[in-house]
Amino acid sequence: MNVRIDETDRKILGQLQRDASQSLDEIAVQVGSSKTPVWNRIRKLRDAGVIGQQTVVLDADALGFEACFFVLIRTSEHEADWQGAFLKALRDRPEVQEAHRLAGDIDYILKVRVKNARAYDAFYQALISEVRVHNVTALLSMEEIKSTTMLPL
Repeated sequence: MNVRIDETDRKILGQLQRDASQSLDEIAVQVGSSKTPVWNRIRKLRDAGVIGQQTVVLDADALGFEACFFVLIRTSEHEADWQGAFLKALRDRPEVQEAHRLAGDIDYILKVRVKNARAYDAFYQALISEVRVHNVTALLSMEEIKSTTMLPL
C-alpha cells in the first residue's frame, strides 16, 4: 500500500520514535493537533506498514548481556538449501540481534549479544554445527558509541 506522508505524519512518527508509550493526548499536543486526527493518522500509517511492531528497548548491560560481537561470515555456499538452513539457524537464535547479507568480500554480518565470551563460543559452536561456513571472524565491541532505531525524519 502506498501512502503519502506529510509534515504532520512526520511529527507523529518522530514522537512515536522518541517514546511510543505516550498517550494520544500527549502526541496531539506535541504535533499541534487533536486526539482523533492523530489516532486516524497513526492507524493509516500502521495499516500502510510504515509503523511496524511496537516494543520496548531493554538495557542489555543491566540484564547481564555485556558482550556484543560483530560476526563476519564468508561462505562458499550460495545454494537455496544452504541459505534456507542458514537463515533458519539465525532466526532460531535469540542472541542474533541483527543479520545482514552484504555485497563485497564478506557475505554476512551479524550483531550477536551474549553474556560473555564463553556464551559467544557456545553460540559459535552451535552455528557451525548446523551450517557450513568458509570463514568466521568475530569482533568484540569495546564500547557502544551510538545505537538507535530512530530514522532521520
